[in-house]
Amino acid sequence: MTLRRRKFLLATGAVLLGTSWHADAQRAGRMPRIGFLTPGLRTPTEPAFWQGMRDLGYIEGKTISVDRRSAEGDFTRLPTLAEELVKLRPDVIVVLFSAAAIAAQQATATIPIVMVDVSDPIASGLVANLARPGGNLSGTASQSNATVSKEVELIRQLLPSATRVAALWNPANAIFQQLMLSEALAAGARLHILVRIGEVRTREELDRAFAALGQERPDAVLILQDLMFNANAARVAELALTQRLPVISGSQVMAEAGIVASYGSDLALIARRSAFYVQKILGGAKPGDLAVELPTKFELVINVKTAKALGMTVPAAVLARADEVIR
Repeated sequence: MTLRRRKFLLATGAVLLGTSWHADAQRAGRMPRIGFLTPGLRTPTEPAFWQGMRDLGYIEGKTISVDRRSAEGDFTRLPTLAEELVKLRPDVIVVLFSAAAIAAQQATATIPIVMVDVSDPIASGLVANLARPGGNLSGTASQSNATVSKEVELIRQLLPSATRVAALWNPANAIFQQLMLSEALAAGARLHILVRIGEVRTREELDRAFAALGQERPDAVLILQDLMFNANAARVAELALTQRLPVISGSQVMAEAGIVASYGSDLALIARRSAFYVQKILGGAKPGDLAVELPTKFELVINVKTAKALGMTVPAAVLARADEVIR
């Protein structure tokens, strides 16, 4: 049984509307053209964004045209794909996650860019100010790196005697992942937990990593949120149960797949909110005048079924504050 009590508040800055050639194009009856750049791999973020667009009346082939480019998991392809989209002169380029946002920003300083679920746009160098980003880019941020210290704290709450944690990260997505890695190391030092880093780029490396962890027996495993891990969430849960290792992550997808717990923002909800930026820009707003939208509520998901299978007892205080409990 799944108990849900979700309340998600998002802070939105003031929107300054103006005129632009995008609005002129709409008044002239031309179908708006959207460029869409994604690192690839399965994630709930992409379908959530397009659902948000449909909710606003944007239907591909009827009210908008879409040019898609996917790196299919190879982040090194993003700069070339971004340049391809720029040459098509879309009205707006929509980018999923930090690496795609950086590639698009480097490819154009004039075409409006809407970022979706970027972890930390200031730390990534995408904007200097959240309230008024300036330039040609704005959108939503997930602040995933900000939750990592809470995930380490959650390990201590679930396993009070834990002193050794293995943190798995994907160096193929280095820009985003390194922000979280530094947070994990800092939180570990503060809580007197030794955090050992393990690199995992592919599903095959994931299998090898868990086989090694089965021999090393850390007290828990922290998986830094990443597209590759999300795409293999079911496999992570299976491996964790086989090796009898408690796994914590920032990804709700992974908790629902079967790891012990997750703490993070609702990426699907944030992605749907990103569609409003496209609507505003097509209506004439300048991206630099649109405040970056941040989540102000993060969700704790506890998989009691998995915890019991691992012989863990989830403290009542942790269960009491969970937003979702999977039994």
